[in-house]
Amino acid sequence: MEATISRDMVEKIIRNQYHDPFQILGPHEIEIKKEKRWVIRAFIPDAKEVYLLNQENQKEYRMQSIHHEYFFEILLESNQTLFMYQYKIIYRNGYTRLTHDPYFFLPPITDFDMYLFGSGDHHKIYEKLGAHPTVREGVKGVQFAVWAPNARNVSVIGDFNGWHGSSHQMRVLGSSGIWELFIPDIGEGERYKYEIKNQAGHIYEKADPYAFKNELRPHTASIVTDINTYQWHDQDWLDQRRQRDPLNQPTAVYEVHLGSWKRKVEEDNRFLTYRELAEELVTYVKEMGFTHIELLPVAEHPLDASWGYQVTGYYAATSRFGEPTDLMYLIDMCHQNNIGVIVDWVPAHFPRDQHALAYFDGSYLYEHADPKKGEHLDWGTKIFNFGRNEVRNFLIANALFWFDKYHIDGIRVDAVASMLYLDYSRKEGEWIPNQFGGRENLEAISFIKRLNELIFSYFPGVLSIAEESTAWPGVSKPTYLGGLGFNMKWNMGWMNDFLTYFSKDPIYRRYHHNMITFALLYAFHENFILVLSHDEVVHGKRSLLDKMPGDFWQKFANVRALLGFMFGHPGKKLLFMGTEIGQWKEWDHAHSLDWHLLQYEPHQKLQQFLKDLNQLYVNEPALYELDFSYAGFQWIDFMDSDNSVISFMRKGRDAERECLVFVCNFTPVYRENYRVGVPQKAFYQEVMNSDSENYWGSNKGNFGGRWSDEVAWHGFPYSLNLNLPPLSTSIFKLMP
Repeated sequence: MEATISRDMVEKIIRNQYHDPFQILGPHEIEIKKEKRWVIRAFIPDAKEVYLLNQENQKEYRMQSIHHEYFFEILLESNQTLFMYQYKIIYRNGYTRLTHDPYFFLPPITDFDMYLFGSGDHHKIYEKLGAHPTVREGVKGVQFAVWAPNARNVSVIGDFNGWHGSSHQMRVLGSSGIWELFIPDIGEGERYKYEIKNQAGHIYEKADPYAFKNELRPHTASIVTDINTYQWHDQDWLDQRRQRDPLNQPTAVYEVHLGSWKRKVEEDNRFLTYRELAEELVTYVKEMGFTHIELLPVAEHPLDASWGYQVTGYYAATSRFGEPTDLMYLIDMCHQNNIGVIVDWVPAHFPRDQHALAYFDGSYLYEHADPKKGEHLDWGTKIFNFGRNEVRNFLIANALFWFDKYHIDGIRVDAVASMLYLDYSRKEGEWIPNQFGGRENLEAISFIKRLNELIFSYFPGVLSIAEESTAWPGVSKPTYLGGLGFNMKWNMGWMNDFLTYFSKDPIYRRYHHNMITFALLYAFHENFILVLSHDEVVHGKRSLLDKMPGDFWQKFANVRALLGFMFGHPGKKLLFMGTEIGQWKEWDHAHSLDWHLLQYEPHQKLQQFLKDLNQLYVNEPALYELDFSYAGFQWIDFMDSDNSVISFMRKGRDAERECLVFVCNFTPVYRENYRVGVPQKAFYQEVMNSDSENYWGSNKGNFGGRWSDEVAWHGFPYSLNLNLPPLSTSIFKLMP
């Protein structure tokens, strides 16, 4: 039989140089002597013989080798119609395999998919790109698709083809830059990458940007995974979430790094699994009274020391702790215990790792080509090209993906300031102005606004939180009011002032009194979260307890006073793990928290204090209903710098009944007969005293509360005559 294709075309397939192998391989209807007949071609490296098996009648037809020992062809009889077939392959080592033809199947990606992706608006592109176990024409297999517009050729390589780049060559779909291939007879658990050739023929082996699972570091292959098999049990939680406005709900967040919250020291210091965390961590957080867990990034990352902030697998839950469905189980268990889940998300930068996004298709694809726009020199990472539709689509769909597939309740977007400013951490001449000559990154700003609009349109009731350290206006305001569209923002200024103040010896605090009052000048300009985060207990900054001045007792007293004031201050709350047990050492990502400290009374009682503080917080609407309104806060006295005492009120919507009075004494001096003005003649119950003996304090206090006197004070018609314990926060509830 004469070959129906030229040697030159076969050579292009052999050398993996043809942009659309479907034009050569698989079934083709051709005309021979004015007769239409079907020809079927295959390129199968290492094959000795190949037979075509008719699945309808089980007849076998031997295929002929043409132009190359591994290129096979068969011409069907003139009266034969195309039938469903398989290849029976006998390899040179004697192994025999039966498989379907990858080049038999039409692409499932439609013109509309490509249009939406090209315009940056395919919000579920993760259901099209990546690797998806599926059934096509009754055949089980995996559908692969990847965006690599500047590649000359792309192949799927893996264990199933000996990592041979010529075995499963993909086709590009028009001008979309999307390459696709359905590989039959493989399924979940297969390791794979994409072999990408640039126009010069240089080869790059890349993990799948849309993979749902990657190998455990240091290995870097993607793994075929079906993430749609988990059966959720949190529908009641999701239904309630849609009806809630998080701005007027209690939000007390426990920030957690899953790899170091607790480890199995006796088992070679191994990580807890997602499922172990679902039992231990969820139980602990519920007992402590937190309303939310915030997880440092759980997307795949190669370097433990990056804490998850240098992501290489944006759609893959890290394999360190188990399977994707195990993470779903952890989140499901949180919801069943009325705990929300926030995940740190990192669109500001990505690492240079060769197997990941950097220089993905042999060109600057996800990043800018110019290092003045495309690199963070401080972090040694790349910056996403937010102006490119497909890159924007990758990131927006990724955020939506975590809400959609993992049911998370919020994202905290890392390093927003680095996205907003073109000159972020750059000297003169190291950055490129925008089209108007300014320093604002207009493309990133547009991306952020669109991201938040879509999050809240698809998932009402969730959180989108900015970690933004500058005075950029309207970060937590809606986009229709000119804001960036987040609904909350970390209060970095408060955190810095607050910790600076408390690290000072109390004798000098009178000279820095404004550091704890200044934040109230801007407290309602944004929807703030007050944070004592992981960033403040690393790199020589010392743990929170170790920052405190004074002797052993005073350090604990300072922390209790600090936390009491924090929970009274307007704004939602976040504490990094370990704060509640009085961790002495700085946080170390490679080791567990020092849980053994809880055998000692001061640490036990500090933990109990925070547990009681959380309980008070969630039970008192005055502490959360009006967090972002002037109506929810009123100073009593912020001027007593000589005594380092401040007093204020927190109010709920029903201010006549929902009112708490906070009085903070930030010196070790016990002050008797200290008068504080109040608005009503009533009994004010002492509902919390950080100096109580229950919390390892000196047990000074006010005998459960005080009646107000008809003595005008601080501009109020009544006042309380109080005893102020040393280094304390005392909280009184109006009992009308």
